[in-house]
Amino acid sequence: MTQSRFKDHLGRPIVAVTGMGVITSLGQGLEDNWAKLTSGVSGIHKITRFPTEGLNTRISGTVDFIELPAVNAVERSYAMARETTLEALAQAGLSGDFEGPLFLAAPPVEPEWDDRFRVVERCPPDENHGHAYNRLTAAMRAKADPVFMEAVQFGSISERLADRFGTRGLPVTLSTACASGATAIQLGVEAIRQGRTDRALTVATDGSVGAEALIRFALLSALSTHNDPPEKASKPFSKDRDGFVIAEGAATVVLESLESAVARGAKVLGIMKGCGEKADHFHRTRSSPDGAPAIATIRAALDDAGLLESQVGYINAHGTSTPENDKMEYGAMLAVFGDRLKAIPVSSNKSMIGHTLTAAGAVEAVFSIQTMLTGTVPPTINYVNPDPAIELDVVPNVKRDADVSAVLSNSFGFGGQNASLVMTREPA
Repeated sequence: MTQSRFKDHLGRPIVAVTGMGVITSLGQGLEDNWAKLTSGVSGIHKITRFPTEGLNTRISGTVDFIELPAVNAVERSYAMARETTLEALAQAGLSGDFEGPLFLAAPPVEPEWDDRFRVVERCPPDENHGHAYNRLTAAMRAKADPVFMEAVQFGSISERLADRFGTRGLPVTLSTACASGATAIQLGVEAIRQGRTDRALTVATDGSVGAEALIRFALLSALSTHNDPPEKASKPFSKDRDGFVIAEGAATVVLESLESAVARGAKVLGIMKGCGEKADHFHRTRSSPDGAPAIATIRAALDDAGLLESQVGYINAHGTSTPENDKMEYGAMLAVFGDRLKAIPVSSNKSMIGHTLTAAGAVEAVFSIQTMLTGTVPPTINYVNPDPAIELDVVPNVKRDADVSAVLSNSFGFGGQNASLVMTREPA
């Protein structure tokens, strides 16, 4: 293989995927997740972690099968990130210090209410402290609480991962809402393309499902209230979709220059061919109805990959199951792919695993690569009432065999955070 074979159409190093790990509400590990995902199994269930009496939404895709040392969001997020990274590094055939940078997508967690009350009780109200927030900060200034601080410092997740796996340089923690997982991968791709490293560890994790998170999303009217049966709640692109199902999960992707991977005899699982990212300033939570930023994001990813629209064989949609977002995403895809869109398989993993928020972009990137590796397109379950205004081949309810060589994966988040990834099976 000549040196030119390691460069892309713009003369940049080609970025390969050599390791993957994943945890969702379906289970731990790529093998278990893929078997259930392609079988149309749902991981959505009734919430048992905290009381839900009186709440409109009482279901989620929490990860309850991993023994955790504590129950706060930071510990849950770290534990899942650690496990997926162990799986990814094992698949990549890497041991010892990673010797590359770490890019982590982590949820911007806040302390649970019981933790806040415990701290505030140390500082009784008076005219100097005023409302509860001032009492909380006054109590923290008066006496440090290491346990409390560790529970809310989501930046500590990357520091612990860096220590555990021997990554190089200062670990980067980012949060771009529901696009975070894809953004972490994009940063890793850019680091390799720019020649700053031969490999990068990209991780996305979210263990933030708690009472407050559930209530906040419910107040935005973003969550499904289809509580019974839980597994039928997430209905992307269906006429009767009523909101997303909040969920947890993590994914790790080991990125490596193709030249480095070939030199050490690593198995190349796929190629990170293109990344697109555009901002949407329309609203703090709603996407622009005309889909212009999403359209620009998809086109930017295709341009970066050097691919034509006609070369995309499968789309892993953002597909949250919210009325507005699904409609906007369909319009954006239609604007890019035109009449050909009807012939492209499009599915939403969220119909089975729920919306893993910060982790979603990376989780879905893993499943996108797995689609190319196995020749199996996962279904969109609960598709029994099609929306006549959304004409898509959503691979309804049952998986499909397909020879896919290029995949587009979309992640469109709150606050106008839009990211798309283009992955291919081969470098060319």
